[in-house]
Amino acid sequence: MVNKNDLNSSKKDQIIDAAVILFASHGFYKTTTANVAKLVGVTQPYIFHFFKTKEELYLAVLDRAVGKIVDSFRTVNAPADKLVETMGRAFEGLISTYRDEMLLTMQSFTTPEPAIRDFARDSYSIIYQTVKKRFEEAKLPQSAYTASMFIASGLIITLSEVLGLPELSPFSKDC
Repeated sequence: MVNKNDLNSSKKDQIIDAAVILFASHGFYKTTTANVAKLVGVTQPYIFHFFKTKEELYLAVLDRAVGKIVDSFRTVNAPADKLVETMGRAFEGLISTYRDEMLLTMQSFTTPEPAIRDFARDSYSIIYQTVKKRFEEAKLPQSAYTASMFIASGLIITLSEVLGLPELSPFSKDC
């Protein structure tokens, strides 16, 4: 027998997946819940069964993506002298696998809506604290500074991806 909660969870994930595609291609302001509903093949009121507003849906997209980033950084296994590079490559892997989610997350601070801006601030703080803790555990010197530079590298990786300029990435073959 199929569990009704499994169906809802699956449909909720389908809604988030569709929202990722639309937010990535049209942006926060030009994406509508009607567009998301059409892509999923449900009615717009059905979207509101899971998400009260478009903003709440957008935050669900960002939350899922941030979770992937944090989980990836927490689980990277590398010796101390290779940790920064290995974590950088893990982020590039996330971009390869979950491109739209990663780019939306890395650019979320540019959306001026207060709840989104607050979420971005809190998410970047969590990512920073995760990276810093990993660097401290590896006994890397200047772990706070190194974590800040690592986050800056993530932003430049994102910029290089959005602009199609891979040579900007500090992890490109040219560096």
